Amino acid sequence: MELVHAAAAVAQRDEVVRATRDHLVLFQCTDAETVLVAATFVDRVTRDFGVWLSVTEAYAAQLAARDVATLAAMVPLRHVVVQASERPKAHADVLRALLTNDEVNFTNEVARIVGAYNRPAPPVPVTVWHYDDDRLVSGDAVLTQRSVQRIDAVELTYFA
Repeated sequence: MELVHAAAAVAQRDEVVRATRDHLVLFQCTDAETVLVAATFVDRVTRDFGVWLSVTEAYAAQLAARDVATLAAMVPLRHVVVQASERPKAHADVLRALLTNDEVNFTNEVARIVGAYNRPAPPVPVTVWHYDDDRLVSGDAVLTQRSVQRIDAVELTYFA
């Protein structure tokens, strides 16, 4: 499996959409909210797609889960990467726990969630990865950064 992190500005949306024709892209917007910009890809991205989200105190994993569930209803979202300055796996676990239709009762070192719902769940399961030391990790699956390429103003980082 190969995933390609595409870091690009809003102005490069067309280039990102073109990249989705050849790669499974993990989009990260460098100058606006990633989820809002990814939502503009509705009817433009027809293949499996992903987003790369930076979780912070201001944008907690719980909010990211809400956004991912909404975005998955609009575009063929199949992957999300959680990047965080501390404990990226724990933040990814929060997001993963909230992408169901079930009541969520969950506690780890970054969150305590009791009696929460995040309905509706994405229509198709979304694989949640966390970024850790140039690797993408989801359970036992590990993809390592292989190369970086710049096409115009879009930076493509390849993981396999």
